[in-house]
Amino acid sequence: MDRSEVRHRLAVLADAAKYDASCASSGGKRQALAGGLGNSEGMGICHSYTPDGRCVSLLKILLTNVCIFDCQYCVNRISSDVERARFTPSEVVQLTLDFYRRNYIEGLFLSSGVIKSSDYTMEQLVEVARSLREDHLFGGYIHLKLVAGASPALSALAARYADRVSANIELPTEADLKKLAPEKSHVEVEVAMATIAAGIQENDPGRAIARTTTEDGSLIARPERSFAPAGQSTQIIVGATPSSDREILRISSHLYGAHRLKRVYYSAFSPIPHEDPRLPPAAPPLVREHRLYQSDWLVRFYGFQAEELTSDAQPDLDLEMDPKLAWALLHRELFPVDVNRAPREQLLRVPGLGVRNVERIVRVRRQRALKLDDLRAMRVPVKRTAPFVITADPPSPFTRTLDSLALARTVRAEQLDLFATRVTT
Repeated sequence: MDRSEVRHRLAVLADAAKYDASCASSGGKRQALAGGLGNSEGMGICHSYTPDGRCVSLLKILLTNVCIFDCQYCVNRISSDVERARFTPSEVVQLTLDFYRRNYIEGLFLSSGVIKSSDYTMEQLVEVARSLREDHLFGGYIHLKLVAGASPALSALAARYADRVSANIELPTEADLKKLAPEKSHVEVEVAMATIAAGIQENDPGRAIARTTTEDGSLIARPERSFAPAGQSTQIIVGATPSSDREILRISSHLYGAHRLKRVYYSAFSPIPHEDPRLPPAAPPLVREHRLYQSDWLVRFYGFQAEELTSDAQPDLDLEMDPKLAWALLHRELFPVDVNRAPREQLLRVPGLGVRNVERIVRVRRQRALKLDDLRAMRVPVKRTAPFVITADPPSPFTRTLDSLALARTVRAEQLDLFATRVTT
């Protein structure tokens, strides 16, 4: 391969892949193989950071940005005039191995525009993973994007070789998709998700050791391939359509429940050149994406239901305070709670108390009654938490602020200052 020409194609296809956020490698546990290359666990890699702060330790590229679809929110749509480029499967394999040997990456995130057909494109992506695993015994992390409309058999084959797969739902509602991406549908995406969910359930990741005979007659012990051991994820584009946060959280909650997804990624819409006039001229506030991630966390780990965090009257999340605090201020009648007696489920709803601190509180209070100083020692943000709790201290002046309108104004200002510091440093 001519280095300058490869470098140019790599620049084009790496830039084209930057809009896909669903490439986290957490959850992969693939051990190095005898005689093989790479390991998805451990350190020893160089991390790159995207402009919005995400840490990326994968070679993240498209096989090609040529696409027969005309999704209006996508810079690589067929009607776009962007520069096009393409790699062959063997070229992607070689790039991955070269980058890994130079200690630049820990694995590969591979997606693609749709060329010829969904099945043809999916076959090309699967061939990359197959060659890495079987021809080169590559034990590093692989994340493959499932192509919209590809056959369930190809989706399942991709999951045999990849650590994680993702099928992007992209827009919050079917109506949004029909308007801006008529070649795609939520039904097709959910068929792929259901295929992966069923395969994960049917395949025990701790499978028996298989023995492979090499050309020279020696034996290599290697675990049989598991099925997407790091699970599956999806991505929802935020702000490309008027759909509310309530609709976004409703579809993400459905996907978690129906298909056992590991993660739903929320990606703020980025305006693109020569965009459709139906698309907004500017990106939504980054804090909206942040609030959706916070809400997602509350649903997954704090026992909240998605419907609790918004309402028909207020379908969008408050951009000025985190959703847990906003919920608590709307339900002041449930507070304050006694940290020495309240059940774990109730403590998880207290602003400022995270999962780890709740576990510490439940553990320590078996030995002694907890005071505010104990919470401070646990690094609980007492100024935020104290109005919502009762401790073993004498009556606290903090609790008198619970019914004050000034509490909402004070915390709102503090949270905005903290967020502004986080995103600008």
